[in-house]
Amino acid sequence: MDSAPFVGSEAMANGLVTRQDLRHRFRRIYRDVYIDPGCELDAPTKARAAWLFSRGKGVVSGVSAAAIHGSGWISADHDAELIWAEHRRKFDGLRIGFDELRPEEIETVDGLVVTTAARTAYDLGRRRPFGTAVARLDALCRATGVGISNITRIAEGHGGARGIVQLREVLDVVDAGAESPQETRTRLALMAAGLPRPQTQIEVMGPDGRVFARIDIGWARWKVAVEYDGEQHWSDERQRAWDIERQHLLEALGWTVIRVSALQLRTDPWGVAARVRDKLRAAGAKV
Repeated sequence: MDSAPFVGSEAMANGLVTRQDLRHRFRRIYRDVYIDPGCELDAPTKARAAWLFSRGKGVVSGVSAAAIHGSGWISADHDAELIWAEHRRKFDGLRIGFDELRPEEIETVDGLVVTTAARTAYDLGRRRPFGTAVARLDALCRATGVGISNITRIAEGHGGARGIVQLREVLDVVDAGAESPQETRTRLALMAAGLPRPQTQIEVMGPDGRVFARIDIGWARWKVAVEYDGEQHWSDERQRAWDIERQHLLEALGWTVIRVSALQLRTDPWGVAARVRDKLRAAGAKV
């Protein structure tokens, strides 16, 4: 069971720790899986703990597999996920599924047996709510480079599975260019308002021919940019100064920049879309 930074019964059997050590010096994650309290329990670490708890019989899946594949924005507060056909009990902090897995849908990453990126996307894309599913697939596709065709191939092998209709809708709007869930939600809000599908990570060159900016979301044809302002844009003085200079340079090149905050996106997405629509019309777009 031992795999640094974890300890369990094997370490105790080998005389490396005592039962009292486990209770008082380590943090219990799952039964017989303990971790040094000084170690960060992030999503990948929690996934490994769950797999060790299964003694290697489970397959890391869902958000846990996405974390192992390098996908960002997954909180350790999420239950770890396994597909473990032999086990039907429920455990706190652990979500166990019993879905069918084919040999080509499983791989080994850093010693853990996990669902492939394509199978992971297939699983996550079928879960509601829709916006969360898109954000998770945006992040997974960005981290792994898995293609839509690979995910579709998995879906075709599981015809009639629950959530397939939503998965198709999710795959229609997935964009690996999104760098955060909030960027995904901004893009979806604009599309839900009937605006043309925007591009992501648009490179803009300065007069010297060098790329000086990448626009989060926008339409290069009409030079309209939508930028989501995360917390770092306000809390980091240098970042804020560069944001101001960057916007000045973009406007000098004919770009219109609409900035969006989390509060605006959460409370008035239609107002955000209306402002963007007005700027697109002013630039000549027929929207």
